[in-house]
Amino acid sequence: MTLVVHPHFHRRRTGVTAHTEVVVSELARTSETRALGRHLAAHVPRIAWGELWRRLRQEPVVWHAHRNNEMLVGLLLRLLSRQVRLVYTRHGGTRPGRLTRLLARRAERLITLNAQGAEWMGIPSARIGHGVDLARFVPPADRDAAWKALGLGGRHGVGVVGRIRPPKGQGDFVEAVRPLLSEFPEWRAVLVGQARGRKDRAWANELRASTADGLVLAGEHADVVPWYQGMDIIVQPSHAESFGMVLLEAMASGCCLVATRLPHVPALVEHGRTGFLFDPGDVTTLREHLRLLLREPERARAVGRAAAEEARARFGVAHEAQALWRVYQEALGR
Repeated sequence: MTLVVHPHFHRRRTGVTAHTEVVVSELARTSETRALGRHLAAHVPRIAWGELWRRLRQEPVVWHAHRNNEMLVGLLLRLLSRQVRLVYTRHGGTRPGRLTRLLARRAERLITLNAQGAEWMGIPSARIGHGVDLARFVPPADRDAAWKALGLGGRHGVGVVGRIRPPKGQGDFVEAVRPLLSEFPEWRAVLVGQARGRKDRAWANELRASTADGLVLAGEHADVVPWYQGMDIIVQPSHAESFGMVLLEAMASGCCLVATRLPHVPALVEHGRTGFLFDPGDVTTLREHLRLLLREPERARAVGRAAAEEARARFGVAHEAQALWRVYQEALGR
């Protein structure tokens, strides 16, 4: 059986980290797929450097890189063994630099997440969107009880999940929701995520101070499932994203999603049925969507139920794993 290795050489947990954990665990169900590196969850199947070195001298190995430094190591391994085949996924949500494009051209196969990413790379690629762990991200049996368990008061929650920094759009969310909190006192606004660095932490504190009726900074949580299951509405106000696992995790958890209309998002979210869309930075439209949903929480829950059904039909990680395996076979053929 072909060995597939997903390296992870990043010191912090990011969206790419979460994706690597999910996809390696899924692929490992039916193939010999392993992660290599640190800062991953304990349950993720791994391989040690010594075993990898022994295997790549004896048999073909697929090295699936997700970052430039991982791709550079893969190129070194390929110099040492002709058995190595390189697959590279470009995750970034902005135009790639010259180094990224140069490295991608050295891979047997390139994967991009959406049409815009494929256009930016400018070379043939397989377009494979991320999948979500449908066994983990599920709607709660009782959302009212799930919210109460978070201990924030009120009856409903609306918030943003993800790293706190200006490009992620939390400032737009706070500006939009600020006047609504006094109008709808049964709702609480929450930011789940960490502000890293002095500037981002100061900015997060300014956001909280600017909200007279209170904004909860919940901090970073290794397990975000309780937050998805407790909140009725998840806002994804990012100004730029390559894909955004929060979208799929929120949908699979039965949340009503309100997201920026980035190029890839309309293919995931049907406006008015499985979520609501607005243009990046359009605080007025975001506030209109939130006012409607805060006024009619049952409508928010109905949209969340439709989103969960859509996620289970289209966005499971099993779909992604099948598509990746086809790419690996193509890479081995080359």
